[in-house]
Amino acid sequence: MAALVRVLVIDDHPLFRRGVRQLMDLEGGFEVVGEASSGPEGIELAQELEPDLVLLDLNMEGMDGTEVLQALRASGCAAKVAMLTVSDQEHDLVAALRAGADGYLLKDTEPEELLTQLHQIVAGRLILTEGLSEHLARAMRRKDEVRSPDEPRFTPREQEVLSLIAEGLNNKQIARHLDLSEGTVKVHVKHLLKKLGLRSRLEAALWAVERQS
Repeated sequence: MAALVRVLVIDDHPLFRRGVRQLMDLEGGFEVVGEASSGPEGIELAQELEPDLVLLDLNMEGMDGTEVLQALRASGCAAKVAMLTVSDQEHDLVAALRAGADGYLLKDTEPEELLTQLHQIVAGRLILTEGLSEHLARAMRRKDEVRSPDEPRFTPREQEVLSLIAEGLNNKQIARHLDLSEGTVKVHVKHLLKKLGLRSRLEAALWAVERQS
């Protein structure tokens, strides 16, 4: 039998914390081992409990979720951290991902979908609520260009592919833009991810954002 995923909930709304606990008790794959109503309390509990997953609210009084996340990462917290928020604002999304969030999920997500997304985050994937990828793409398109990676890490073609990923294009669109087969594009994406030590095209896009900051 697989071990339960140990969860810490940091949210200043008691009713929401209770709802998360009830949902996870029903699902059976998670165990809420702690609840915190503020950022400082959450940081302390994370160090004490060493959870597998932290569910972190973004908008909290005193210390917001991004600040809490930065403090968690600075303290060496190895837990996966999923921002769980009502904000679908582009700047909040980008700030959370830059701070080290493993997922950015909206509180109005359907319960079954939310649980699926949390399992994917625990498994090592970077997950955004459906539709938020468009916000990320817009943030990147506002940049003039993706700065070229340090040579000789990428081939010229891989640099082109990375630039188009940063513009929000999928593999089929990149293939059409570069007059390549979709299979060839997938190979290029695989190679550049390997060179960067990343797991997904979304992470590559975030890397590009960081290069421009």
